[in-house]
Amino acid sequence: MTKNIMIVGVGGQGSLLASKLLGHLLLSEGYDVKVSEVHGMSQRGGSVVTYVRFGEKVYSPIIDKGEADVIVSFEKLEAARYLEYLKPDGRIITNTQEIDPMPVITGAMEYPKDLIAKLETTGVKVDAMDCLKLANEAGSSKAVNIVLMGRVSKYFDISVEKWQKAIEECVPAKFLELNQKAFLLGRGE
Repeated sequence: MTKNIMIVGVGGQGSLLASKLLGHLLLSEGYDVKVSEVHGMSQRGGSVVTYVRFGEKVYSPIIDKGEADVIVSFEKLEAARYLEYLKPDGRIITNTQEIDPMPVITGAMEYPKDLIAKLETTGVKVDAMDCLKLANEAGSSKAVNIVLMGRVSKYFDISVEKWQKAIEECVPAKFLELNQKAFLLGRGE
């Protein structure tokens, strides 16, 4: 059975590294994996979406509305934006950080209030945490992506050691210690 994960965020947040890490790990576990990057206005500030599909045999890299088992969101407004892609029993794992989109910056709109609570009222399972705070604790605000992957790892039956090995293989050596710390903080360890 194919599992579908959408990684959504804002350009410049590291969602592409997150999808590369996840794809690498799942391949090493023997799954057929398709990763598809959909770049919106990804040059710093625009929406970025990555699909990660895995299973025994995956034929298409694309996830349609109502098919995502999990949405991993780097920013809570992005989680809300892609909600219709989630299966009825799906889960959202989101950073609680707010990054104002252009309409908010220009004053044309306001950032929605109580977004996590609104998401929860739809009946969706929401796992929300302040990944930016944990990334800073690990040593860099740029580690939000790995904090999120740490949180995601709690929903997989794959050992921490295998996740750490995948991080080792996907992250430059000089950032390895910081990213491994960020991963464990995301897991709550």
